[in-house]
Amino acid sequence: MEPNSIIKNVVEFLWERPDDGHQDGAYSKMLVTPDTTGSRYFDYRISCYQPKAQVAPHRHRIQEQIYHVLDGEGLMEIDGRRQVVRRHDVVFIAPGSEHALYNTGLTDLTFIVVTSPPVDR
Repeated sequence: MEPNSIIKNVVEFLWERPDDGHQDGAYSKMLVTPDTTGSRYFDYRISCYQPKAQVAPHRHRIQEQIYHVLDGEGLMEIDGRRQVVRRHDVVFIAPGSEHALYNTGLTDLTFIVVTSPPVDR
């Protein structure tokens, strides 16, 4: 797919449950991805984890990720260290770092995830 410029509202996208380790109420809207726009350099999504939801510990070979917490709170684990994250926290995940995210809070944890490149080749 060739890159395609778009303007859309987030409500035009359906919630999906990514099948790569996301569990117990972890959903995302795939806003800018190779599948939705032909993006070659970014995967940009908004995610919402219900209380108890999580993504299992994993690592990316070459991908970098940025998490920007919009609302709620939980535990971000990076290379075995856990830290509370909450509204307005920004997290950078370097390639090769094992990481996980757990909603240990009492409300939904909502955040943006930017991944580059979009495929971990």
